[in-house]
Amino acid sequence: MTLSPGAKKFVTGFVDYGWPVGFVIAYFITHDTVQATWGMVAGAALALVIGFVVEKRIAPMPLVAGLIAVLFGCLTLFFHDDRFIKVKPTVTSVAFGLFLIGGMVLRKNPLKILLGKAFQMPDEGWRKLTWRYGIFFLCVAGLNEFIWRTQPDATWVLFRFPGLSIIHVLFGFSQVPLMMKYAKIDEPPPVPPIE
Repeated sequence: MTLSPGAKKFVTGFVDYGWPVGFVIAYFITHDTVQATWGMVAGAALALVIGFVVEKRIAPMPLVAGLIAVLFGCLTLFFHDDRFIKVKPTVTSVAFGLFLIGGMVLRKNPLKILLGKAFQMPDEGWRKLTWRYGIFFLCVAGLNEFIWRTQPDATWVLFRFPGLSIIHVLFGFSQVPLMMKYAKIDEPPPVPPIE
């Protein structure tokens, strides 16, 4: 199926954000986090199906995010306990943070492995960026724990989406100076001297 660039962006956005949007909409209709979890599970399943039908594949990150959303959503619904859905951002952020920091401790660079083909930087730049993202994810986990344990459900729901997405985008933009500092720019070939 061939899509226009605008339609392709819409499908990509739906695959990435279908489940959190489904959760937020369902929450503000029901005012119940457990009932709203049905919206999240349905949104995740629908996003994965649409992504597969349109693109004939499922990108790894939306697949992992969608499966984790379904897992925690099903636990929430089965046990009728919204703590599962509320700790999901904590668990995923801690997992990403430990994955990045653990890779650095083992002298691997997981961020370079994941993004190295898209952006060229020397190892020093990748190390700094990986440490920063690892610490960022651990801070996001702590922030999620603070908010869901101390704030009303409506506040946590809005923090979950769009709040976390905005935080991630702002942090990404804050790393642009580091990436530009270390970016490898192909140098133009030398101009031969005029004789």
